[in-house]
Amino acid sequence: MPKPHVLQMGSYPDWDQAPMNAAYQMHAYYAATDKAAFLAEVGPHIRAIATNGGAGAAANVIAACPNLEVISIYGVGYDAVDMAACKARGIRVTNTPDVLTDDCADLAVGMVLALARGIVPAAEFARADWTKGSFPLQRRVTGMKAGILGLGRIGQQVAKRLAGFDMDIAYSARSPKDVPYTYLADPVALAARSDVLIVTALANAHTRHIVSGQVLQALGPKGLLVNISRASNIDEEALLAALETGALGGAALDVFEGEPHLNPRFLALPNVLLQPHHASGTVETRRAMGQMMRDNLTAHFAGQPLLTPVI
Repeated sequence: MPKPHVLQMGSYPDWDQAPMNAAYQMHAYYAATDKAAFLAEVGPHIRAIATNGGAGAAANVIAACPNLEVISIYGVGYDAVDMAACKARGIRVTNTPDVLTDDCADLAVGMVLALARGIVPAAEFARADWTKGSFPLQRRVTGMKAGILGLGRIGQQVAKRLAGFDMDIAYSARSPKDVPYTYLADPVALAARSDVLIVTALANAHTRHIVSGQVLQALGPKGLLVNISRASNIDEEALLAALETGALGGAALDVFEGEPHLNPRFLALPNVLLQPHHASGTVETRRAMGQMMRDNLTAHFAGQPLLTPVI
């Protein structure tokens, strides 16, 4: 029986690539020099797209694959997939929720600690010349007022961890949840209440630039911002201006517009902690993500229910 043809939007670790190559006829879109010509050649054969949260599947890619049946995402976010096109054509979409929740929550808390306590500049200070004096005093984490913007799976695990630091926790979401935290529908009000605002919301049209200049102003010159969601959830120009002028105390960011090409203005800022979009970046989680992505493809081609369908 011939192998199903799968369009691959990005690279995968060897532990995923080898079984994918064994099970399917893989077509590496990401490696093609002339992507339009590549799509024109292989598109009619494609029955599945294997992608990730960043690469997604744009409208032109989906349109070039008239026999496309399913898109399997290595990651939680599906904002880079043209969902309207998928719904119109009955194309199924899956992602990899839950398996990366704990790692993302762990890194979010680590970023809060690193930012508030100045862990990275303190390490640089100790390596440079400690004998010149003492490292400047930093911020206490225990007892902070924390705001969580988006209380989904990851947001709830972040809150659980922050409770261990005796933080006063509030959140914004589409509706109140059955949790022991304060609900504030307005992100501006949430920011005004918070010492640290942690963004864990899904990215969509509703949440685009939900962290606006007004939210940053409400967070204020002593406020801290942590983002492990999507870059589009923050108005990056407003954020840079707030960091440069001292209107915002500091930021810890795992995602950026145009990554991996960072706006060079970030590199000049002493009040920002930069991370290379690796919230789920542990061996254990990446293996589990790859397995779930592959299991969804296996289920589809076996005529079985999808494990983690989005649509």
